[in-house]
Amino acid sequence: MFLWEVGEIVRNTLAKRPGAFKVPATGLEIYVVRNFLSAQECAGLIKRIDSDLKPSGLLADEPDPEFRTSQTCDLQASDSLVNQIDHRIAHFLGLPAEYAETLQGQRYAVGQQFKPHHDFFYTDQPYFPAQEKVGGQRTWTAMGCLNDVSAGGQTYFERAGVRITPKTGNLIIWNNLDLAGEPNTYSLHQGMPVEAGTKYIVTKWFRGRKWGYE
Repeated sequence: MFLWEVGEIVRNTLAKRPGAFKVPATGLEIYVVRNFLSAQECAGLIKRIDSDLKPSGLLADEPDPEFRTSQTCDLQASDSLVNQIDHRIAHFLGLPAEYAETLQGQRYAVGQQFKPHHDFFYTDQPYFPAQEKVGGQRTWTAMGCLNDVSAGGQTYFERAGVRITPKTGNLIIWNNLDLAGEPNTYSLHQGMPVEAGTKYIVTKWFRGRKWGYE
């Protein structure tokens, strides 16, 4: 499947989903689905995230120690709740579940952030050959908000002119590529610093092909 075809499948599928609201944005396809996750599911995911946290990493070297300061939990696909949500997100986007990385959880305490970045892979970077072997380019991102944040913690797409406040159960979906299937620089986004409370999210990245070694 060509990368532009992946975009077309999701675009056409979301157009038929009554709950998928397309956010007005400059140069970017981005959607919000309210109450995609139940309060019980959010609580269960938060419990799992808290049980196995580690510092969030980066694929490429970054000299700024404050670039990404959150903590991450690699959730297990063998867990029944994680597996159920993995497949529900994939079905909602109209893509095979095998095209996506397993759900990953993130926790942001006060002051923690993720500075402006893209989710797509830079194909000229040393890390890309390894990523090409395990599914290739990242296409769509689905991010689930697990709790309301007292202050701060918005996801800010500066170039697209969109700022989204985390709300319990909401799912945010965006296309990291353009209509031709090329990396879209308008997908630049950041996790704004949390000013009060704690922020929990789960993130699911879709690839251009089946994820994992074939």
